Amino acid sequence: MSLTVPPALLDAAERGPIDDADFVACVRDSLPYAWATVSRVVADLESGGGERADNVIPPPTEAERGQLLRALASDAIRAGLERHFGVKLAFQNCHRVAAFRPSAVDSDTYRRFVSPRGQVLNQSPELRNC
Repeated sequence: MSLTVPPALLDAAERGPIDDADFVACVRDSLPYAWATVSRVVADLESGGGERADNVIPPPTEAERGQLLRALASDAIRAGLERHFGVKLAFQNCHRVAAFRPSAVDSDTYRRFVSPRGQVLNQSPELRNC
């Protein structure tokens, strides 16, 4: 299961649209490793001044890897994180999440990161089964 949904949030969803802040809080509480990783990458982006910051540190366990995969594979979760942090997220392999400034989404830096070439260049034997 991707998220541990509090009963009040489930009740609200059954009645109609839910508050984005409540959804993001559910993501934060359900996927703490993914939340911490994205938070760190966004903080690096904000402090660095460049177009992009990214995580190159593999998760310590398969459980943490699973959290990151679930967060970034879900359109709703990824979009919620992007809205919350005000960034565009991109993902390679099983741990390389990058945060881009919205103004950089059409940049060469962004296009290189999300390109097939960028994916291939980021491969290594130890990442094949992640």
